[in-house]
Amino acid sequence: MWPCWTPNSPPRWCAGRPRPDPRHRVGRVARPPILRVVSEPVVAVVVAAGLGRRFGGTKPKPTLRILGRAVVAVAVEGLAAGGCTDAVVVINGNVSHLFKAALMGSPIPVITTPGGDTRQQSVQRGLDVIREHPRLSKAKVVLVHDAVRPMMPAYVVENVINAVREGAPAVAPVVPVTDSIRVVPNGEEGANAPFDRSKLRAVQTPQGFDLQVLLDSHAKMAAQGLDFTDDVSCCESNGHPVTLVQGSRMGMKITEPADLTVARALWRVRASLGHHSGKRFWRQRRKELPQ
Repeated sequence: MWPCWTPNSPPRWCAGRPRPDPRHRVGRVARPPILRVVSEPVVAVVVAAGLGRRFGGTKPKPTLRILGRAVVAVAVEGLAAGGCTDAVVVINGNVSHLFKAALMGSPIPVITTPGGDTRQQSVQRGLDVIREHPRLSKAKVVLVHDAVRPMMPAYVVENVINAVREGAPAVAPVVPVTDSIRVVPNGEEGANAPFDRSKLRAVQTPQGFDLQVLLDSHAKMAAQGLDFTDDVSCCESNGHPVTLVQGSRMGMKITEPADLTVARALWRVRASLGHHSGKRFWRQRRKELPQ
């Protein structure tokens, strides 16, 4: 038996063991100072202001639940597990109370701000928050993520961040297109032609950027009245190359009610495998789950 120290009794120890150093008694040991490594922030702009017309329902998609957790909360947790230190969540201002309730208890600091009429305007408002914030404005790396992609593995987030840190101005995760593709020139189902899918990639989020590159690109595109559906295209139009990294099919986008059913099933599988942190879970399971 090891020595047992209690406040109201003398120490006891087993015969044959050396007497412990009195300096090691409980209450006499000076705890070493806690060293905190302070690094530059990695900020994620989480776009959650969409109306979800295709989905239907009375609540925004990001506030719907996946086994008790809001979609937007799961997305923020995944970003935190991948290395993000802060999040700016762009929300639908008409239901701000739903988002604030959903984001309570987030693992990283979260700032909410109302979105704009388009996705690009919503991202711009998130960037405005970062630019005006005394601490977040010092970030070198910023991510832009769709809240309705809550299942993106942490290792993909890490790869995007690392690619930006290594000098890439704009980074996007992609996955191969597996469906057969038909080109419909006039937007009609009658006239169509096959298309080689081997060179096609589906673009996902989070997309990563050098903060100043993204700020400049958004400002120039807005001045020209241009609108883009994703942010790497915005930077590319401003003359910056786009770096692609491997994404994951787990980063599916919740667009229709059936997608939410699939996301809940995948989350249930994750829960059955154990309560790990997001980073540890995805590192252990990345080869076992579909990519």
